[in-house]
Amino acid sequence: MVNDPIADMLARIRNASSARHDRMVMPGSRLKLRVAEILKSEGFIADVREGEDARGHKTIEIVLKYDRDKRGAIDGIRRVSKPGRRVYVTHDNIPNVFSGLGIAILSTSSGVMTDGEARRRKVGGELLCEVW
Repeated sequence: MVNDPIADMLARIRNASSARHDRMVMPGSRLKLRVAEILKSEGFIADVREGEDARGHKTIEIVLKYDRDKRGAIDGIRRVSKPGRRVYVTHDNIPNVFSGLGIAILSTSSGVMTDGEARRRKVGGELLCEVW
């Protein structure tokens, strides 16, 4: 049993990318699906698909993205807020990841969104992860 499903998701993406896998499958949830959709819209992964395993449990399939030299689109991915230490930020304290080259993903009262969208809407929330 996994205590932190978001950290598990990020570790699976990091490991699959470093092993140069084309795709990876993991247990699904709405939060993980939304984080994966944000990664797709920001260009860090190629595709996201929902599915079911043999027992009928939800799964998420992520198609990873590489350049011609087989370097992953994700250079780094880091969990910020953890179960033992939650990190909450206001809209004016949202960090810039690598001077704007990366993104931060937040869970707000208006849903899961990127740092730029949270600044535009002027909402803060829990800082889930940073991707660059």
